[in-house]
Parts: sequence; structure tokens; C-alpha cells
Amino acid sequence: MVGGFLKKTKHIIPTIPAKREHDKGSAGEYIDLTEMEFPDEGAALSGARSIVKVAEINGYEDLADLTDELYNGNILIIDFTMMANDDLELKRVIGELKSVAKDTGGDVAGIAKNILMATPGGIKISRKKIRPGF
Repeated sequence: MVGGFLKKTKHIIPTIPAKREHDKGSAGEYIDLTEMEFPDEGAALSGARSIVKVAEINGYEDLADLTDELYNGNILIIDFTMMANDDLELKRVIGELKSVAKDTGGDVAGIAKNILMATPGGIKISRKKIRPGF
């Protein structure tokens, strides 16, 4: 009886294809987002109110591009690894980002080691992590 049910529903439940040799990965591998291409990505982003952008900052001189993004209403995830050892310059950058966030009604917060998030007006960052319950 159960076997007959499974035969009838086989066409409804998609099967998962077997992994191919090139699908196997190790923990050290990652996907480089800069190499990924999506059809009509520009058209899909054009209707968005805000866009989440990943940025890298090497020094204070890179800050103008980031502040423009915030003033344009975009959300930034900023990797500051290249300047993490320069405390004075890092304080200047964070101070400027906080100033822009204050001007726009947004927010700035550290979300991981060497990673900041900056948001424009109307978007706040929760400082509380969501942890899985066991």
C-alpha cells in the first residue's frame, strides 16, 4: 500500500541529483561574488529603495565613496581589514561614518571582526545576536 502511494507521488516530489565531482568543496573554499553574474541584475536593482553593498576601505581617502552611498540610501557592509592596525585613522573613519549616520538618521555598528555595517535613515542595526536555541 505504501509503495503504491510513493509510486503515485514520485512525479510530484523532485529528486535531488547526485553531486558531480566539481561540486565537492572543502571548508577552505569560498564563492567569489565578483565573478558571479546574474541576468538582468541591473534591472532588478533599479526598483529597489535601498541596496545592500559590500565595500572595502583602505584608508580615510576612500571614505567619500562610502558616504555618498549612505546619502543615496544604500546599506553598507564595510571590510576595514586593510586599516585595522592604524587606530587613529580607523577612529577618524568610524567618526565620519557616525556623523553621516547621524545626519541621515541611520546607524553604524561593528558586526564582526574588521567588519562594520552602516545604514541610511530609517534603518537601525540591532546589537543583539540571534542565537540558535538548543
